[in-house]
Amino acid sequence: MYLTTKAHKGNTKAHKVIIKNRRYILHSLPFLIAGIAFACVRIAVHNPEFVEKYYSTGLYPVIARLFSWVSKIIPFSVWDIFWILTVIVVLAGLVLVIIRRLTILKYLLGAGQFLALLYTLFYLTWGFNYFRPPIESRVGWKKSIPQEEFFRSVLDSLIKGANSSYISIDKSQYPVVDSLVEKSYRQNNDQLGISYPNGSRRPKKMVLSSLFARSGVSGYFGPFFNEVHLNGLLFPLDYPYVLAHEKAHQFAITSEAEANLAAFVVCSTSEDKRLRYSAAINMLLYFLNDATGLADYHEYVKKIDSLVISDIRARSKYYDTFQNKTLEKIQRKANDVYLKSNHIKKGIKNYNEVVALVISWQQNKRQLNN
Repeated sequence: MYLTTKAHKGNTKAHKVIIKNRRYILHSLPFLIAGIAFACVRIAVHNPEFVEKYYSTGLYPVIARLFSWVSKIIPFSVWDIFWILTVIVVLAGLVLVIIRRLTILKYLLGAGQFLALLYTLFYLTWGFNYFRPPIESRVGWKKSIPQEEFFRSVLDSLIKGANSSYISIDKSQYPVVDSLVEKSYRQNNDQLGISYPNGSRRPKKMVLSSLFARSGVSGYFGPFFNEVHLNGLLFPLDYPYVLAHEKAHQFAITSEAEANLAAFVVCSTSEDKRLRYSAAINMLLYFLNDATGLADYHEYVKKIDSLVISDIRARSKYYDTFQNKTLEKIQRKANDVYLKSNHIKKGIKNYNEVVALVISWQQNKRQLNN
């Protein structure tokens, strides 16, 4: 009887040790997975060609097709709902800590595990695309140093393009615009170095459009669910360009400058005036910003038709009604940190680097035509 009881106690003790070890392993697993992901990120940073071959053009298109097929059948933004629920859970956890229904250590452990899994999921579903080669390497053209003469030439062509393609755009035309953007992406597949169709891209309106409008966000790509988002308060003439920009991210183009270039190429080469006008206006604003140092800057401004000038002023006035400088400053700082942490060295200044890319694209196109 004594021996049986002793053996039983020994088995119980061993069972408890096994359970304890299992719990330890389960608690540690998210951090272990994140550690492996971090090591892969460090390797990827120094091996862009490997990333391009095995992830960007290998694994990612499979992920994009699967995730976008699922998100396509859901009419609302899964990404936005996910983050809203996350905030609710985080706040609920804090309340439980305050009323002592949950220890601070368990709360912090849970939060750490959640962040570790998010980190891993981000890079697995899309983030490794940050480490692929730049677009000039992918499509085989040279990224030239912008010369003032060619800069002026492109600026002139943008002004002429805006003047000649002037047209009004309203929200009722958005579905048609979406199909036209898709058509142009299919036609520009090779020169942009993308894998069309790469799944599907159903544009979704941000759940918190008003909040994002106040912080200056016109659109974003949700990598976890492969979703393209646009602000429901976009100024209509921006819609084609912003839509094309966010779709570029779905095609594994992570650089903001490259996404701007893709949007410009897709919209400016379209047969549809709405897309061409949107491209001309948005790119013209980037070029005019860089042209302010030219002695004859105002002479270029005078070349812009009054109707186009009216649209630019109306656009600026429209966005000013939403602007909240504090929110915009926070958003810009957060985006800057995010981009730099993913090896976009210039952070939010990367958007403006599209000027050099457009000039290079135009120069390479001319060389091919000659």
